Amino acid sequence: MVSVNSNQAISAPAKEANLSQWLDYLLSIHPTEIEMGLTRVTEVAQRLDLLHLNSTVITVAGTNGKGTTCAMIESVLLQAGKTVGVYSSPHLVHFNERVRLNHKDVSDEQLIAAFTAIEQARSQPQQTEISLSFFEYATLAGLYIFKQTKPDVVLLEVGLGGRLDATNIIDADACVITSIDIDHQEYLGDTRELVGREKAGVFRRHRLAVIGEPDVPHTVLDYAAEISANVYQVNKDFSYHLNGDKWQFSGKNGAINSLTLPKLPLANAATAIAVIEQTWPEISTAAITTGIATARLSGRLEQVSDSPRVLVDVAHNPHAAKYLASQLQQYKPARIIALCGMLKDKDASAVLTELNDTVDEWYFTSLDVERGLDANTLASCLAANNATNTTAVKAFQFDSIDQAWQSVSANITADDVVIVFGSFYTVAGFSKIL
Repeated sequence: MVSVNSNQAISAPAKEANLSQWLDYLLSIHPTEIEMGLTRVTEVAQRLDLLHLNSTVITVAGTNGKGTTCAMIESVLLQAGKTVGVYSSPHLVHFNERVRLNHKDVSDEQLIAAFTAIEQARSQPQQTEISLSFFEYATLAGLYIFKQTKPDVVLLEVGLGGRLDATNIIDADACVITSIDIDHQEYLGDTRELVGREKAGVFRRHRLAVIGEPDVPHTVLDYAAEISANVYQVNKDFSYHLNGDKWQFSGKNGAINSLTLPKLPLANAATAIAVIEQTWPEISTAAITTGIATARLSGRLEQVSDSPRVLVDVAHNPHAAKYLASQLQQYKPARIIALCGMLKDKDASAVLTELNDTVDEWYFTSLDVERGLDANTLASCLAANNATNTTAVKAFQFDSIDQAWQSVSANITADDVVIVFGSFYTVAGFSKIL
């Protein structure tokens, strides 16, 4: 039995409870969605003996590109015959997506068993009951499942920042920073230097630290030097070059030529290979080539319809929006139509600015979640960005994703390209109606 903020007591789910009931419970027992710090989650992990996994552990931090980098490392390792566990967040449709083993989502039963063990550990008799946030509970569930299944490799995607993120209770064998930009300012700071230092908190003394960010803040390198991390940095220790419809990776162990262009971002592909070549130098070029080329991840420039071409992408900050705009240019001169929904705590104005010259027509939707931004506010941001533009900008507002898509469907041709983006919630909501 736990008490949350008030006088109302909440009971743990019964033995026969399903996953949905467990998730509702986890959302209700902690007063805040996000609470930075490692003390509470470390204590519960110790009670469950989860701090030392029987696997090689890679922790991946970064403003953008964490999920795709994990997906490509995972794909290569599977090609090389290794067993792989991945913990990532958030999920798009099903919570099970957060924990996968050998590229398959874990079952409801595995998650319920993990939740049950965590609940017992955090509320042991004769010990202080420990409150856990939803993310901390989810992270411990992933670790519990990996401890039980013992994959060769575990990839941990950081949820927020790095230094105080729940994934950082594990001393990883190697750590990665994919990219650094300003996001989640209320938690990580409002400069790239502050954000970088938080992300560098995943680095470990004398262990591999792969940096895929080309413009790395000095705070990252300063901290790496302070703890004598083994830095492996893009454009210094490894590099990549586009050559027509192929690309090349060069690292300290040599070069890999004529690589097939990946479906996922090239910069993250290079970072993934850097991790592979430094951690598992015995893995063959064939496994790397095939693994990178065949890696996929839902919601990352994913094409979900052919005619018209409909793409979905979870881009929700300026850094990701800039990359998205660059990728959409390949479809010009086709008309680009955007269906966009965002959250209140994101820099909507900056995101729309990055796509302003690429998108021809906008369909804004409100998101029916607590942090959802209403469509009128998005339209106002777009109007402000185009205040001095003499050409009228086409923008429409809707109360729901379903309404927005109905309008898009009624006004597009087979030659148009539709991009659905702005939030995990937007992509998830759209996937349910397509």
